[in-house]
Amino acid sequence: MRRPVAIVTALVLFGEAVGIVLINAVLATVAENQNMSLAGLDPDAMSAGTWAMGGVSGLLLVLCGLIALIAGIRDRAPGRVGRIVLIGCAVVHGVLGAVTVGLVGWAAFAFMMVVLALLVLTLLSYGPGTRPQAQRAELTPTAP
Repeated sequence: MRRPVAIVTALVLFGEAVGIVLINAVLATVAENQNMSLAGLDPDAMSAGTWAMGGVSGLLLVLCGLIALIAGIRDRAPGRVGRIVLIGCAVVHGVLGAVTVGLVGWAAFAFMMVVLALLVLTLLSYGPGTRPQAQRAELTPTAP
């Protein structure tokens, strides 16, 4: 059960990365085309910042997806750094889910909570004390 969950989590994170980059591309283009300033900020700076934020967010989501995909393919828990990255991704999804209720709506909140649930399920299924069947068989003593 944990392999398919990790792979589905990875695919959802890859899809979310594409969506985040596209949304930020649209926002950057709109900010550039409007040529308006917000509290005296340069419109070009706002556009460049939006492009950078979209790229960085997309790369981080791809990194989280790769960690989940590798865990699913190998059927082994991610290492310490991988677990920390996935926990950070889960926390960000929880916080952004709470923010999206008021800003975007309940559908966006539901999507963020589904991604959060997939991340938590992946982390818990590869928690401490869980090993693949092959490793358990190697460690069990055999009778002479």
